[in-house]
Amino acid sequence: MNSAGKSVLALSGGVGGAKLALGLADVLPPGQLHVVANTADDFRHLGLHISPDIDTLLYTLSDSANKNLGWGLEGETWNAMDALQRLGGDTWFRLGDKDLATHLWRTTLLERGESLSQITDFLARQLGIASRVHPMCEGLVQTTVRSQGRELPFQHYFVKERCEPVVTGFSFEGIANARPNANVMALLRESALAAIVVCPSNPFVSVDPILQIPDFWPALRDHAAPIVLVSPIVAGLAIKGPTAKMMVELGMPVTALAVARHYCERYPGLIDYFVIDGSDATLADEIAALGVRVAVGSTVMSSRADKQRLARFVLDLVA
Repeated sequence: MNSAGKSVLALSGGVGGAKLALGLADVLPPGQLHVVANTADDFRHLGLHISPDIDTLLYTLSDSANKNLGWGLEGETWNAMDALQRLGGDTWFRLGDKDLATHLWRTTLLERGESLSQITDFLARQLGIASRVHPMCEGLVQTTVRSQGRELPFQHYFVKERCEPVVTGFSFEGIANARPNANVMALLRESALAAIVVCPSNPFVSVDPILQIPDFWPALRDHAAPIVLVSPIVAGLAIKGPTAKMMVELGMPVTALAVARHYCERYPGLIDYFVIDGSDATLADEIAALGVRVAVGSTVMSSRADKQRLARFVLDLVA
């Protein structure tokens, strides 16, 4: 377990990463978990500022996430979307009635001049969350999916076209001018962290945007805390989301080894421990040859107990 009094910094995308974030929040003392959320899939819709990964983390950490859908809020209703559809409005991105309140209030506060970090802190407190959730940056960064001559905004690819277009690459508009979250950078400068954990999230559209904010991944690499990355690929499959499909279309083997190679080549020296599932244990030596320490455990998180068990496993690695 982590050293007494030390915080843990986690990096996360949406559903898959939020599972481990919840496990970490459960096993750490209140307030010791900080999560950097991907905001490169934020976008404006129906005049509202939508932050899908932030909201997935907030709803998961407050135990209010819709467990059947895997996104949105438990007990959701769809009256507003049904009425909008009758009016001929744009309903491809479904916003539940409860979820709309989050987007309405976030947009209102942004228009009043509050920062996304301040608003996320406020929402977390209102939801009773002791952990800190930090947007990766304040400025707008937008993921574009390249697909055979087309350029698709991420949510159009992910939701409107249901991940069906063949992926040929990605770009992050606005990232060159983005700055890492000031609170996170202060945490790195001022805190003796127990660990930095990269949750099992899509490497290309969830973690890469966070790490590619100028100056951020070198700051992580140069911090004294060990960095542990949990593979999002288990036995050739992605537990959530289109990671495996993207890897096939990008010409990569769908393996934990290929994920490890992506990180080691793109961010040399960043990763200290690479966690793989027992079903991928035969890849351990090849991954270790990339220069990282390999830990083999059970990484599939079907229950809350699974999330807590994996969180303890990760923290025990660096104890």
